[in-house]
Amino acid sequence: MREILFVAGELSGDLHAAAVARALTRAGAPYSLVGVGGDAMRDAGVTLIQHTVSHAVMGFIAPIKHIPRFVRLRRELDARIRSGRVALVVLIDSAGFNMRIAAMAAEAHVPVLYYVTPQVWASRAGRLAALARTVTRAAVILPFEEALLRAHGVNATFVGHPLLDRALTLPSRAEARRALGVTEHERLLALFPGSRAQEIARHLDPFVAAARELQRRQPGLRVVVSSAPHVTIPPERCPFPLVHSASFPILRAADAALCKSGTTTLEAAIALCPLVVAYRTSAIEYALARRLVKIPFIALVNIVAGREIAREFVQDALEPLAVATALEPLLDPHSVQRRVLVQHLAEVRDLLGQPGAADRVASMALELASHSAPRVAS
Repeated sequence: MREILFVAGELSGDLHAAAVARALTRAGAPYSLVGVGGDAMRDAGVTLIQHTVSHAVMGFIAPIKHIPRFVRLRRELDARIRSGRVALVVLIDSAGFNMRIAAMAAEAHVPVLYYVTPQVWASRAGRLAALARTVTRAAVILPFEEALLRAHGVNATFVGHPLLDRALTLPSRAEARRALGVTEHERLLALFPGSRAQEIARHLDPFVAAARELQRRQPGLRVVVSSAPHVTIPPERCPFPLVHSASFPILRAADAALCKSGTTTLEAAIALCPLVVAYRTSAIEYALARRLVKIPFIALVNIVAGREIAREFVQDALEPLAVATALEPLLDPHSVQRRVLVQHLAEVRDLLGQPGAADRVASMALELASHSAPRVAS
């Protein structure tokens, strides 16, 4: 039996790949599902070649020390792709690694489906030409990406954002608050400092300081911290309760959220939770990003909206008193600022498309794999 090979390098990619794998299984796909990923892919029936998600790294500098491991994995995947067994390569996010895998597959004449494509609209626009050369189909998840990629020769289709599928089971606000032990009349602030140790190290202290300042201004304010299960947050640095693996329910329950830049900002839009966005990295990383990133915003919710609907506090601007002042009116259910932001978040949610992204990607995968002729290994 021929294979569909998935390659995902981070937790979010692992989840997206797992959803596609389950959709392929439901459709009765006549292929073995193998891949590089994590627990979610494995639980969805994908045979893992290597478990990599626990090693996921971010930024421009941190990945350098992981180069030897990536080189070994790349060689292993190259041999597998050239073996003739692989009918289709499905790449999910992780552009730094997956762009090289796309080139390998194209050279071996194996079709490539890229799901969650590199953010060429933010930086490294030169990757557009490489995508056009190496990717057979691109399944994009942001509404403006289809036209951008097609204009540069990439066969791209907007499939909707996969977060919308997870949101189908969102609890009601009352249910979410009951699960957290929060009463109807209490105000709740949620902190999302990040899912990686690097992010926690840089964001936790100013996030906690902002929350404490808000508690000083609003006695009785409840605060919870969203925490990834694999990240340790020392209790001496965080006086607030940790809630694991429940970002959507937390956002559903919260009156407002302080989020690091990333996918969480779109989760907040889907949950209609008012938010403030903050991000801090090393001075070197920030200097490099300033040279490479060509867009005026860092938060995906603002990028999709095309304007700053959620306040952003980046690098030195991440000052707890200023952040607390921006959050304060969002905690007030009667404030104009909160009402207007919720309206804008609803508009962003509508722009993200319709649920069913994984099923659409699975259909693309079956079409591409069915037209992929077996090849003799070279």
